[in-house]
Amino acid sequence: MTTADFAAAFAALYAAHQVADHWVQTQHQSNHKGLPDWRGRIACAAHVARYTLTAVVALAVVAAVTGWRPGLLPAVVGLAVSAVSHYAADRRTPLRRLADLLGKDPGWLERGGGLYALDQPWHVGWLFVAALLVAA
Repeated sequence: MTTADFAAAFAALYAAHQVADHWVQTQHQSNHKGLPDWRGRIACAAHVARYTLTAVVALAVVAAVTGWRPGLLPAVVGLAVSAVSHYAADRRTPLRRLADLLGKDPGWLERGGGLYALDQPWHVGWLFVAALLVAA
């Protein structure tokens, strides 16, 4: 792995994250992905599928434009880590439990974008790990 490989992978995954989480995700997925039943699980899985497809496209564009060639297995593993970690966060319960463990104010989580403020850095942290794996 080179620094450039990691930088390319992270840039692609971060850009894809921003586009997929805010533009590609449907309103239905956004509204329902945290529900505690099968409707929530399906909505979240559909969001993560679209999210992951957006990441694949971003990595492919970087490869086409720059000539970078990530390995298939590292790319699949990195994308799987990104997808699983994204699903876990977007189901909301894992983030709420982690926030409780860390002593975050429950009121803050529900008002003023508290969950979103925890959700986005969670995703970026896992994108860092995914980029390391993709670039390996």
